[in-house]
Amino acid sequence: MNKCLWTPSESRINQSNIKAFTEFLVQHHHYPEHQVDYPSLHTWSLTNKESFWKAIWEFFGVQGDMGKVILNNGDKMPGAQWFPEAQLNFAQNLLKANSSDNSIAIVERGEHGRREEISFLQLKDQVSKIRKFLINQDVQKGDCVAGFLPNSHYAIVAMLATASIGAIWTSCSPDFGIQGVLDRFQQTQPKVLFACDGYYYANKTIHTLDKITAICESLENLSSCVIVPYLNIQDQRDLSTKTLWTNLLNIETPELVFEPMPFNAPLYVMYSSGTTGKPKCIVHTAGGTLLQHLKEHALHTDVKAGTHLFYYTTCGWMMWNWLVSGLSLGARIILYDGSPFHAKNTQLFDLIDEEQIEIFGGSAKYYAACEKFELAPKKTHNLDSLTSVLSTGSPLSHESFQYLYDHVKEDICVSSISGGTDIISCFALGCPILPVYQGELQCIGLAMDIAFVDDQGQELEQDKGELICRQSFPSMPSGFWNDADGTKYHDAYFSRFENIWAHGDYGEVIQHQNETNQVTQLGVMIHGRSDAILNPGGVRIGTAEIYRQVEKVPAVFESIAIGQNWKDDVRIILFVRLQDGKVLDDILINEIKTSIRTNTTPRHVPSKIIQIADIPRTISGKIVEVAVKKVVEGLPVNNTEALANPEALNLFKNLPELQKD
Repeated sequence: MNKCLWTPSESRINQSNIKAFTEFLVQHHHYPEHQVDYPSLHTWSLTNKESFWKAIWEFFGVQGDMGKVILNNGDKMPGAQWFPEAQLNFAQNLLKANSSDNSIAIVERGEHGRREEISFLQLKDQVSKIRKFLINQDVQKGDCVAGFLPNSHYAIVAMLATASIGAIWTSCSPDFGIQGVLDRFQQTQPKVLFACDGYYYANKTIHTLDKITAICESLENLSSCVIVPYLNIQDQRDLSTKTLWTNLLNIETPELVFEPMPFNAPLYVMYSSGTTGKPKCIVHTAGGTLLQHLKEHALHTDVKAGTHLFYYTTCGWMMWNWLVSGLSLGARIILYDGSPFHAKNTQLFDLIDEEQIEIFGGSAKYYAACEKFELAPKKTHNLDSLTSVLSTGSPLSHESFQYLYDHVKEDICVSSISGGTDIISCFALGCPILPVYQGELQCIGLAMDIAFVDDQGQELEQDKGELICRQSFPSMPSGFWNDADGTKYHDAYFSRFENIWAHGDYGEVIQHQNETNQVTQLGVMIHGRSDAILNPGGVRIGTAEIYRQVEKVPAVFESIAIGQNWKDDVRIILFVRLQDGKVLDDILINEIKTSIRTNTTPRHVPSKIIQIADIPRTISGKIVEVAVKKVVEGLPVNNTEALANPEALNLFKNLPELQKD
């Protein structure tokens, strides 16, 4: 049994959004008054899914016309249609809270000292002006508008202006290479591109105007490019073919109009990582995104009006879209652009105190790095405002859970969350009224009918398996871009098990019971991606199980494991990136193997351990086991522009250690 690290106080439970929502269900949706525990609420949300999502609309006061029909073809995946008669506008719902006063909507921070506040009134004003520009460029419903922008208010304004028209927003962060951008935007063919003149990272100023010129020349349908002066540096190049953002704001404020759109109208096109082929263009709907994010922010994260909400992300990761939706509840969104460890390793913890952040989010790799850097914010910072810490990108290890409670703050809800770009949301995540158990995601999301199954699709109640979802939910993609007959969409999620979403994660459900054997909590552990599962001797092993033990070793900074095909079987190869000045010798190899063998099984112990100088990762920070496996086996890796450090793949080519026993 995993150790319980935190239990919510009675006052926290009583003041939570989820308690207020449960009381609303009792009053308006025949929810049994005595069933106020989370497992009962989750079960009710599955057996009464139409009532549940209708209640989400009502409880949060969604602006729009719900219509009378909640769900058509509810037993079909794909094929279910949520709120088929409904009309709403996504931007209107993000701007409805506090839009008539000067409360702060966005605080923008940067590693170079940038700080800017945008009130809800200012946000609304800028959205109306950018909206007018888009209309003048003949942007209409269903057209794509793209952003090549840092994590800034510029991206939020441009997205909301796009959504107000009923057009579609798609974005990449400016650290993408030219080909990486074109692999995405050439598929969606935006009519307008918003792009920055450069950005800052790790004490470097990176100019992007030459990159933008090359991108614009390769986008056939582009009618206009808007340059955002993020660097505020005078550039002498001819920008006569571009439009300057500042000029768009120097007009009288027009009336801000929101175009009513069908619930299932496309809002975002998001992209898969693209490391195993050209990125998939995943289309997400306005209504599905809005309802799912309202549920997750308010009920699972306890975001309220005025909450100071932060997530370390870029515009190329779905967590940006998730973060921005906090505006719908009147939260103050804290943005940060730049390196999380510049100019000092405590940069983001400084931000918590300076901006009084209450809910703080980052990647599991970020927290692991903080531990390796031996940061102890509990001793060096105040952190009085901090109530919750969120983590995603990869499984948060047991040790990182413990680190956050030992060295950051004791009284916080640490919520590891898991879902992804595919659903622009989470299958399993946090809950402010449940205990936190080491290594576990606190719960399965409300109205998310997930299970873990074996290769035949049989549910595994006490074992590890493939994550599936057995019922439709509003934030399922409407499909893929340029996939008219839905074949690519079907093959991606529904080809393995009929009428069931197969997500591609490998994990298990952990059951917690009280003294009378009543289930009090169903936690979740994610052990890695299914396509990266190791299979030595036919035994399935999740890579996260190995990483957890390896990265306990102080000399190891990070690691990556793959399965190498070898003599009609698979052998585990572990690559380790060590702390500066450390060398992989027999003593360290034995320490790593002992840690793995003692805490897992002999099957988990790698056949070979090899020191490596760097580990390739996507721009959003995820390590890429599949790409490394391809390199080791001499296969090509497509679209390396999706990687933050593609040169690292060369370190794995033709290694002599892998050519022998």
